[in-house]
Amino acid sequence: MGPEAKLYKNLKENLGGFIWNRIENLSIVGMPDVLGYNRFKRFFTLELKVTKSNTIKFSPHQIAFHLTHSNGTFILVKHLGQRGLKLFPGSTIHELKNKGFKTKAIADSWPKIQVALDAWRLTLGACSLALGAWSLCQGANCRATICRTLGA
Repeated sequence: MGPEAKLYKNLKENLGGFIWNRIENLSIVGMPDVLGYNRFKRFFTLELKVTKSNTIKFSPHQIAFHLTHSNGTFILVKHLGQRGLKLFPGSTIHELKNKGFKTKAIADSWPKIQVALDAWRLTLGACSLALGAWSLCQGANCRATICRTLGA
């Protein structure tokens, strides 16, 4: 069993309440390794990476995928040397490529990763609230202000 397959096995063992589907896709280059479905019925993708150093390697197709699909994409990196584990939003892929494992993560343990991936629902909820408030005040500046305030 390879390092990413072991990480996928650990993912399934440590994060309950999710439905995980390993994607073995040769037709769509750059597609993340895992499709996740959280307990709030929200889909997201997860790229699995394992490294022995600070460097995290990505193909140009993986970078393009995460830049094109910046919402609902995450990158889970396991560092074998430090025995570290970090979760990053897919939108930070350039920073990960440049700074590597030292990049600031949104979660760095299985319990925190569980919370972060479940919070994906809350982010979508904030966007719904923002859009609802925007329709009340009916203005692009109002929507932008609300989205900034909610972090959406």
